[in-house]
Amino acid sequence: MKITENTSICRKQNKDTIINRGNSVENERHGNGQSDLRMIEKDNTNTNEPTERMLEKILSRDNMNQAYLKVKRNNGAGGVDNMEIEELLEHLKTHREEILASLLKGSYKPQPVKHVEIPKEKGKTRKLGIPTLTDRVIQQATLQILSPIYEKQFSESSYGFRPNRGCHEALKRCQEYANQGYWYVIDMDLEKFFDKVNQSMLIEILSRTIKDNRVISLIHKFLNAGIMDRGIFIKSEVGVPQGGPISPLLANIMLNELDQNLDKWGYRYVRYADDIMIFTKSKRAGQRQYQRVNKFIEGKLKLKINKDKTTITTLDKVKYLGYAFYRIKDKWRFKVHPTSIRKLKDKLRVVTSRSNGMSIEGRKEKLNQIIRGWVQYFKLADMKAIMKSIDEWLRRRIRMITWKRWKKVKTKFENLQKLGVAKQKAWEWANTRKSYWHIANSWILTTTLTNARFEKQGYLSFIKYYLEVRV
Repeated sequence: MKITENTSICRKQNKDTIINRGNSVENERHGNGQSDLRMIEKDNTNTNEPTERMLEKILSRDNMNQAYLKVKRNNGAGGVDNMEIEELLEHLKTHREEILASLLKGSYKPQPVKHVEIPKEKGKTRKLGIPTLTDRVIQQATLQILSPIYEKQFSESSYGFRPNRGCHEALKRCQEYANQGYWYVIDMDLEKFFDKVNQSMLIEILSRTIKDNRVISLIHKFLNAGIMDRGIFIKSEVGVPQGGPISPLLANIMLNELDQNLDKWGYRYVRYADDIMIFTKSKRAGQRQYQRVNKFIEGKLKLKINKDKTTITTLDKVKYLGYAFYRIKDKWRFKVHPTSIRKLKDKLRVVTSRSNGMSIEGRKEKLNQIIRGWVQYFKLADMKAIMKSIDEWLRRRIRMITWKRWKKVKTKFENLQKLGVAKQKAWEWANTRKSYWHIANSWILTTTLTNARFEKQGYLSFIKYYLEVRV
């Protein structure tokens, strides 16, 4: 699980809000610019009401409008109904009464999720279930009401898919435990967690907090909506389909049962979604704790631990959230795991391939986007040498595709002269039969297509950007 992202939603007057009273999207009720657009005509919801009236909070005007704006901003793919994001507003305006009435009566029926497979390492894939846009709005609205309630119940050692928490905070907690002497770890892998969640148990856990049975029923319907895979309907009686807005919260609610017990037992751990690390002072202590945790996960939660991927070892031998750890002068520090470097280079190879159809400007923009995102994520790591090395490699790739783009001898000859190469040398190199990759590292291109020239053209440098954002 990666990823992660929580932002507040602006409620200002906006033509993208869900529905208005009358035909004009510009109607305003208040002088402060708040729109009169709504999914429910009257919004008398008291936010201090007990959870017996939770469905009314979910369907309140402001909450539904925020949910719509969030879904629109995410701009994801459509579901099985093939509705595009541009069509969503009109659909919600047209079917507002019908949608609200069915939700309030309990007759609303979510559509099956669209099955999508995302490539992983070693040829494996991760299954995603993409709900329809309408179902995503309803799930998002439900998430917005449930999240603050469950945040009060979640453990301090849980970091995935939570407001103001993320990978960096999880990694720093790992470092803190290691520096306290707990640098033996149980690196635990739950086997196909999202696919194997026991829905009955999840519903029972939800029912302890949510006292509005209509909301429980609605969540159960989302879980049981089924999957449409290449036109074939598949029942979903087990698991939580990844891809919907509410799925990460449901995963956290399920695994919060484990967190509460780990806290009660006094274990030091870090959990990011289903990635769990438990810290001990010795391998023997790790084995003892593992037996207890394994018994709870497989016995109480009805989940399965992947024994092949779960290890009890020292911190410097594990990969966590793309990072690796090393110790220097009795202090633990971060570095980038070699697998993360390989994935980065694979991504850069795709962008710097001439067969991808990108324009020069498009390629530059995409490269800069990758550099910013990757460095921001890995900025906790000590990686000056790696950044310099990748910069050199990437510049060589750019020189190579530039040389390829010139194609003809005449074009190479003319461009080399424009770059200041003497006529005789320019003609000599224009006619060379050496490989593109070899030429990219030759003095003829390194002294003409210089790093300074690339920087002037707007290409970002890994090392310079890293030094700017280094924590």
